Amino acid sequence: MEKEAPNLPVEVISYILHFLSTSDRKEASLVNRAWYAASLDQSLQKNVFYHLQGTSDSLEFIRDLGQRQASCVALSDLDASATSKMVVQNIALHLAPHLKKLFLRDSNITESSFMALVPSCRNLRGLDLSGCNSLFLPGTLLSTEESKARTAKALVDLRELNLSNLRYLSDLIFNRLTECTPKLQMLALAACPIAFEFDPYRGLKMYNSTGMLTLNSILSLLCKQAATLKCLNFSRTSITSEAIQSVVQVTGLHLEVLLLRHCKDLTDDAVCAICMCQPGLTTLDLTGCAELTNRSVSAVTGLPYLEHLFLGKIRLLTDNGLKNLSTIPTLQTLDLSECYQVSGLELVKGFVLPQARASLVSLNFSCCTMVKDSCVFSMGTILCESLQVLDLTSCVYITDFSVCVITNYLKGLTTLRLGWCKEITDKGLLGLNIANNNRQLGMKEIRFQELKTLTLSMVREITDESVISIAAHCRSLEGLALNHCAHLTDQGMIAAACHMKRLTNLEISCCDKITNQALEVLMQQCKWLRSLDVSMCGGLLIADIERLQHFHPRLTSVKAKYMGVWTCVPDSLNETG
Repeated sequence: MEKEAPNLPVEVISYILHFLSTSDRKEASLVNRAWYAASLDQSLQKNVFYHLQGTSDSLEFIRDLGQRQASCVALSDLDASATSKMVVQNIALHLAPHLKKLFLRDSNITESSFMALVPSCRNLRGLDLSGCNSLFLPGTLLSTEESKARTAKALVDLRELNLSNLRYLSDLIFNRLTECTPKLQMLALAACPIAFEFDPYRGLKMYNSTGMLTLNSILSLLCKQAATLKCLNFSRTSITSEAIQSVVQVTGLHLEVLLLRHCKDLTDDAVCAICMCQPGLTTLDLTGCAELTNRSVSAVTGLPYLEHLFLGKIRLLTDNGLKNLSTIPTLQTLDLSECYQVSGLELVKGFVLPQARASLVSLNFSCCTMVKDSCVFSMGTILCESLQVLDLTSCVYITDFSVCVITNYLKGLTTLRLGWCKEITDKGLLGLNIANNNRQLGMKEIRFQELKTLTLSMVREITDESVISIAAHCRSLEGLALNHCAHLTDQGMIAAACHMKRLTNLEISCCDKITNQALEVLMQQCKWLRSLDVSMCGGLLIADIERLQHFHPRLTSVKAKYMGVWTCVPDSLNETG
């Protein structure tokens, strides 16, 4: 292989790799040393995150990442121990100059470790402090002019700040921290206890409470940085309709992304105000805003640049409210999961109207139990040119006819989820002739060149024959979920393994006929396999799982619940992209 590979300059190889997906780049990096060196080009590492733990095992790996000039790192398991401090010091020494994104999510990082690390990161563009409650609990973060000045120097070009899930975030610390970040584009305060209705200052302009975060401080920040802020996340907060109207009416604020997941106090009036005051929105997430109705969706259709719309768990929505969504010219993503009154027919019909302009790329009908074969047929014929992601999880009335529609028309799919669709059998997955309502569809073979993720969990009637066929014809698969598919055996998994060279995630929990013999073959054939779920597999012993982990250290995440003893290896020292 080494002699046959073209003798190209590393720069040329790097240029070629730019045109490949992450999984393809991984494969190409194994050609020879020159291709491996080219794969480490900084321009190819923008979306590669390295996960490190605050343990001594990370120290050598940190030095290696420093040589690679890794730009995105996530740290976990940090605390006040000497080992964690040593990890932080090594990151500050070897990685800090190159870091552009630093994730400290849910770690117990202390204030001293924070000050030892963050001021050394002079090129940070993203900082995630979500769930770092130990850092904010004492209330002394950035309390001295010296610490504030050092932090401000490092965060002067910060664009993204995540302060979600912080129980002890107060006005005082919020103001100290955001004064160090004058160029913010994204601010996340999801799940933070914020006082939206109570004003402890009674009109005064000094927002320095040490006990709570109030709307006053947030509005003050928005006014100061309205020119740069483009994304706000208030998901899972108690934000009221009056409060969100105050936010979107800030002078000079032109939002592109607004996330309001599970903000249960929002009303249709609030959504109308959002759409009127922020016409430049490209992403709007209203998932779980249970009080909303079709009136909100009608208001959303007036957003001319909207690309991604999330309306899951809004149970008052009906088909009539969705029929005009196709008139949004830029709409690409639509999430209607758990909208139980939606059958999808009116929505899909809207895409054949003369005024229809959208080209959906992603459509989520998960748990929409009124969706049936007729909807899937219309969707397949109308959206065949654009759709890449389709989620039909728990659409319990769709049958093999829908599978044939998908295999005949939706050739560009990269993600397909059919979990809990219990009417699906081998007949549909093998592409046999299927008739429904005087329509007959047939397919000699199932071939999805681009399919990367497939979920068939709880599709209990499928057998080895389907899995072998899927593996043989969907060679790009990276994630496969077959939980509760009780007919699967070692014979099927072994036969399929040789075709699934790119597989990184496999879920086969509750498949009692799978034994250690199949797992060993999978590990040998699927070189990129990193995550495995074999929970409640009756044919496996906990000793099998321990042996697998010992001999295959690249398998960094194993779930084996309810097998006598629970075993779980956390993600560590692994890279994802």
